[in-house]
Amino acid sequence: MASSLNTSLQDQLDRITQNTRALVQPERLAFSEKVIAELFASGIEERILKPGTTAPAFSLPDARTGKPVHSGDLVALGPVVIKFFRGRWCPYCVTELETWRDLISELRSRNAIFVAISPQAPRQNVFMLDQHALNFPLLTDAGCTIAEQFGVAYSVSQEQRRYFQSILVNIPFNNAGLSYHTATEASWRLPIPATFIIDRENTIAFSEGHADFRVRPEPADVLSALDRLP
Repeated sequence: MASSLNTSLQDQLDRITQNTRALVQPERLAFSEKVIAELFASGIEERILKPGTTAPAFSLPDARTGKPVHSGDLVALGPVVIKFFRGRWCPYCVTELETWRDLISELRSRNAIFVAISPQAPRQNVFMLDQHALNFPLLTDAGCTIAEQFGVAYSVSQEQRRYFQSILVNIPFNNAGLSYHTATEASWRLPIPATFIIDRENTIAFSEGHADFRVRPEPADVLSALDRLP
């Protein structure tokens, strides 16, 4: 069933959280809360580029074609919605991107372009495109270089690396095709989930991101911001 603006994305995400709490051991839940609190305390939300800021230029490979996608070319076509996400292993990211997939006509009616950016390898992005029938470009930001410029990148802590390994989520493999033993520091970089709008003047018109990966901007708020563009 297609998503609509009457369906809250956060309600969908909260159901994932409720199901997780019913299935996961209390000590694992407590660890997740600790990680979120530490990331928030790092001040990352304060580093997110604010509206009115000039957007960083980027050129990133498209998963499907392998060709570089230049931000300047995108902005020349219309306002651009950029969605930074963690990876295909994150059910919250999958739900968010599927919601945007179902709202693509809303974006097109506003002459807007939607691209999603993650550190995961192009092969993983292709898997995600096919598995979830996504109808917008997925771009690979190796090592979160561009995410860093937007203020949304961080390095997974040593403690959380061990946790991911214990639940069989292999971030280095997803990001760079590496094992835990051959992982580089860059392969352990992730973005906090964040959404930006870049207007035709290459200025950030909307930005929102959260240290708590369970919280995402509502598409309705993003579309309203598009409607306010001159």
